[in-house]
Amino acid sequence: MLEPFVFVKRWTTMGDRNEISASTSLGTDPLDKAFTGERSYLVLGNDNRIRENYTVSRGTKPETITTIGNGNYFMTSGHVAHNATVGNNTTIASCSLISGYVEVEDQAFISGGIVVHQFSKIGRLVMVGGNSRINMDLPPFFMYHGFEAAPVGLNVVGLRRAGFTAAEIANVKQCYKLLYRSNLKLEEALKRIEAEVTGEHAAHLVRFVRASERGIARPS
Repeated sequence: MLEPFVFVKRWTTMGDRNEISASTSLGTDPLDKAFTGERSYLVLGNDNRIRENYTVSRGTKPETITTIGNGNYFMTSGHVAHNATVGNNTTIASCSLISGYVEVEDQAFISGGIVVHQFSKIGRLVMVGGNSRINMDLPPFFMYHGFEAAPVGLNVVGLRRAGFTAAEIANVKQCYKLLYRSNLKLEEALKRIEAEVTGEHAAHLVRFVRASERGIARPS
């Protein structure tokens, strides 16, 4: 469904059952001085809701893609920039800005007034408090808050809503303690997690941190 004054520009692909509210523009030219006008893409999946006054840009370099998955909810007056990747079932609240090449994993919740620096990564089931600045990677399953987004504990509500069992939440809590409360060096903490915490969620956390190029957010 497209409401009045929605603009869907060339080289944009949309799936089914998307609801796009008034004065939203999809597939805009990237806000990047390096852009020289060649063909690039926006690919939007199914069942997304994008509310009023939103913009989503295509990729910058020729044949590159900005990708948005399925079941996401974008609130009003925000922007997803060129070459960003947004997973599935995320919520991005009003007036939040997702810069170029940012990656947002599934089920993340980004509150209002957030600014996300380019190339940053936000992990699965992360919850970020309002008016934060994200310029480091945010490992999955945790809550972050403050002007410089810093870890403040587990996203317990989000984990429960996602169907995590009590045992799985306990495992994630152990990962948090080893990563942020043990005073261990990063690699030592990751090795301890690998040795002491079982399950796919711990493995995902370790992979995310090891793949980080910007470094991860640390306690304030």
